[in-house]
Amino acid sequence: MVDETQSEEPLKVAPDEGRRDFLKSLATVPLLGAMAYGIYKKVNRERVRRNVSDVFKLEGYSPQILPIQRDGKKLRLGMIGFGIRGKLLLRSCGFAEPEYIEKLKEEARLNSKDTRYEMFCNQEDLNIEIAAVCDIFDTHAEAAMRAAANGSKEGANGRLGKLPKRYRNYLDLLSDPDIDAVIIATPDHWHGTMAIEAARRGKHVYLEKPMTWTVPETYAVRDAVRESGIVFQLGHQGRQTDSYVRAKEIIDKGYLGPVNLIEVCTNRNDPNGAWVYDIDASANSQTIDWSQFVPDERRLKEYYAYMKANKLERFMGPDPYEKFSLERFFRWRCWWDYSTGLSGDLLTHEYDAINQIMEVGIPYSATSSGGIYYFKDGRTVPDVLQTAFEFPDKNLTLLYSATQASSRQRGKVIMGHDASMELGNTLTIKVDSDSTRYKKKIEEGIIQPDVPFYNYIPGSDDVDAITSATELYFAQRGLLYTYVNGQRYNTTYLHIREWLECIRQGLIPSCNIDRAFEEAMTAHMGTRAYLEGRTMYWDKEKEEIVRG
Repeated sequence: MVDETQSEEPLKVAPDEGRRDFLKSLATVPLLGAMAYGIYKKVNRERVRRNVSDVFKLEGYSPQILPIQRDGKKLRLGMIGFGIRGKLLLRSCGFAEPEYIEKLKEEARLNSKDTRYEMFCNQEDLNIEIAAVCDIFDTHAEAAMRAAANGSKEGANGRLGKLPKRYRNYLDLLSDPDIDAVIIATPDHWHGTMAIEAARRGKHVYLEKPMTWTVPETYAVRDAVRESGIVFQLGHQGRQTDSYVRAKEIIDKGYLGPVNLIEVCTNRNDPNGAWVYDIDASANSQTIDWSQFVPDERRLKEYYAYMKANKLERFMGPDPYEKFSLERFFRWRCWWDYSTGLSGDLLTHEYDAINQIMEVGIPYSATSSGGIYYFKDGRTVPDVLQTAFEFPDKNLTLLYSATQASSRQRGKVIMGHDASMELGNTLTIKVDSDSTRYKKKIEEGIIQPDVPFYNYIPGSDDVDAITSATELYFAQRGLLYTYVNGQRYNTTYLHIREWLECIRQGLIPSCNIDRAFEEAMTAHMGTRAYLEGRTMYWDKEKEEIVRG
């Protein structure tokens, strides 16, 4: 068979009655939100086996980028948390430590295919100022200040601009009248509390996933956001992945047929991928304010009450809050005392992708199993986890499987009666040998079942800036880079940009509070099913997780 690039017709839309009104109307679309603006004709590396346009034809939907309002307000941001993810978020905003710039320059000099420095320099200015930073570790706070003052993207020999304010307590930053919005990138157990306090003070919020550490906080965050009217975006940058938008169109057109089973997986096989992060040599009890790392008394009691009521003390490490521990501070994801485990850290990415593509919402039930099978290092969260989510109203099961001790690549696979779709940064469809939709084409020899029938590779498949197994993991899932109109973008940059322009233009972000609520409750159902060893159900009318 000969591969032929499919021709496309431009999408026809109603006459524009004003760009702003058009954007506001699109903001109500569940999947695309503000990023739906400017659906355009685009052919990347997109191939269909022969001409089958009578049974398979796409319009070519892909996210376009909202223009930055240069005449709009320069937003003043506060950054809370400058650890691993915090650094990446601030860099996605266009601010990086001078030493990081030097590193990019050097690596670009040594490797002509390493375009990270070029891409960072070409990243469009977001019209923001990092006015304040907050971190309880002095070394991180000082690095955040240098990055925030480096808006000109200078290296070690450059001159920094005005240093931002440095706060040691997040409440002080949130009370600062000079702050319009905040990016929160702290450990999981602070997400909900900080988001609530920010909303109460009228600060727009970009919150790293997962939304919350506990179930009660999930309702409280949603209430606070709704009551305040702030613009809220949860940090699922997959919402800006081009191949996910294309997958949405394929599903909506019914080209896979009825979908009854989906498998999503997360495999990693290195200490960093299992959260055994390096411990900074400058860290000690004098440079870290441990008292602000532990939860407040109310949430501490809430956590203990749940664990003890369900006889789950075995998951609580000894003296999890009172004793200073560098290991716990840097590797907090390994303990339930601060973490949401595999469900909150990795499942949420996979679930949000499926929710974006298929709008599945909160599952009817969740059943989990797994354990600590490889990393016998004192952690309390599992390093192997399986969860089955049931959606009987959609005739669908979503299976999640993860291990932190194998790097065998497994993508998202959406299995339909007529075809299956494997999804990551790229998209591949194979027609089922027993398909009803494609039966005639199979009999005529036009379609060969169980081999790639349709391939979509946005922009380029040459990943040139992968420096670790963890980066490769995210790149393969479309969570590091994406391509829009042939140009490569950092997905987090696009996600933050969407949030900022929604603030300026009064729009609704793609991962808004309603999508965030669905994400949080789904992850909590999976976690509680694992901890309690029983199936958890969602009472849709009462909006409650109930035990089986």
